Amino acid sequence: MTGATTRRNVVLRAEDVGMVFPGRNGPVEAIRKVDFELYEGETLAIVGPSGCGKSTLFNAISGLLKPTRGLIEVDGLRVDDATGHVGYMLQKDLLLPWRTVMENVVLGLEVRGTPKAEARAIAQDLINAYGLSGFENAKPATLSGGMRQRVAIMRTLAFDPKVILLDEPFSALDFQTRLLLQADVARIIAERGKSAILVTHDIGEAIAMADRVLVLTLRPASVRAVHEIRLPREGADPVALRSDTAFNAYFSLIWKDLEIPKAA
Repeated sequence: MTGATTRRNVVLRAEDVGMVFPGRNGPVEAIRKVDFELYEGETLAIVGPSGCGKSTLFNAISGLLKPTRGLIEVDGLRVDDATGHVGYMLQKDLLLPWRTVMENVVLGLEVRGTPKAEARAIAQDLINAYGLSGFENAKPATLSGGMRQRVAIMRTLAFDPKVILLDEPFSALDFQTRLLLQADVARIIAERGKSAILVTHDIGEAIAMADRVLVLTLRPASVRAVHEIRLPREGADPVALRSDTAFNAYFSLIWKDLEIPKAA
């Protein structure tokens, strides 16, 4: 993937985002001030200390929560007014167990009202492109965890969203499968020219997949740092990538940003 400096078309923008919830003992401020832009063709990772508000921010970006203050726009529209602009890949693949691979991939297109023949053609193209040809009629229970997540990303890509949101999508997988899927999904997103936001607690995952890594502070969250990641990912082995000296340097920088100050 190419760094964000060569891709300046903004597809998603968060401006002065704040989030306050009512609490038993008064208002609870989850997010104080978050500003960022997502560029066309870029993957932006968001990391932060446990409990800092990453999930709250993700829900605001997805349109599931309305910020108390500020705005989030995708393709020039407020995210809660945008339809079909944002696709999701969550921690669980959420495949429907009674539907086949083909039937799961076309699900979003069916909801949109795409003609059946057109929907199946789109799905078949994705299935052929990403290694599941021959499994069109398989049920999710017969697939490995990695294959199920591949079906999930195909289902997301099928309706051609402007932005893909990735909410710790590999956390339930074993280490080897997780590494392979990180590289696989990053490649698929790049090949399709999509923009993506990855919310994760895994620093290595953020570095391996993202063009930039945004680091949040402790709650109430604000932006502590943004790191531009420049690594030769094209065709790189996932394990070899993590042995790169630059990878280790990025890891150390971000880890330092995440350190919680000790009480005096």
